[in-house]
Amino acid sequence: MGAFGIVAIIYALISYYSAGKITLAVARAKAIKKSDHPKLYRIVENLSIAAGMPTPKIYLINDSALNAFATGRSPEHASVAITKGLLDQLDKAELEGVMAHELSHVKNYDIRLQSVTVALIGLIVLVSDIFLRSMFYGRRRRTSNSKGNAAFMLIGIVLAILTPIIAKIMHLAISRQREYLADASGALLTRYPEGLARALEKIKADHEPLEVANKATAHMYIENPLRNEKGGKWLNNLFASHPNTDDRIKRLRKMGV
Repeated sequence: MGAFGIVAIIYALISYYSAGKITLAVARAKAIKKSDHPKLYRIVENLSIAAGMPTPKIYLINDSALNAFATGRSPEHASVAITKGLLDQLDKAELEGVMAHELSHVKNYDIRLQSVTVALIGLIVLVSDIFLRSMFYGRRRRTSNSKGNAAFMLIGIVLAILTPIIAKIMHLAISRQREYLADASGALLTRYPEGLARALEKIKADHEPLEVANKATAHMYIENPLRNEKGGKWLNNLFASHPNTDDRIKRLRKMGV
């Protein structure tokens, strides 16, 4: 159990301090300079000044799919990444809306919250696995097999299996609420909710999956980059990392800023 504890601590530290670098590496994002894309750079700089935070590092993902994400445990360690497809297809107001949304994630410390949550889920999975193994090994060592012990073991097994699932559902629910918050905060930052609403409409209309995305990083993007999810509507909503896009657009258009 001591070895499991050490592994859990190492995993939590890596998740907290290196999640951003790992996500950028997985996305094959390349850092850009102001001379590479001056319009994008000026937009991020101006929004950062308005938000009262340092200008984050800006990365470009060479993919025609429409998406973007932010990463970094604090404004001082932040980065924003955008796909080439999104950069090419958005006008200035829409691009400002997307970048304001991503900067709001940073300012609201959403990335830190998500990193801590993911690390805690990993710890819960480890503890559940330890618990299950100890129960099975303990049962082999016991000489008696009373009904009470059997009932206790059954309850323990059910809880050990369900706990990681419940933790994951809670993590996804938090992710959805932070997306709503970033939408609202971004709209307040630009004073133009319609820009982000139009950007989300374009992102929704794009059915091309983002090749570099996976289930481990999908929750970080402005919209779910995995376009081939299957299942019932209720089940998809329960295990969705993002709220319904139409609902997000409606909320933005109801905002008066």
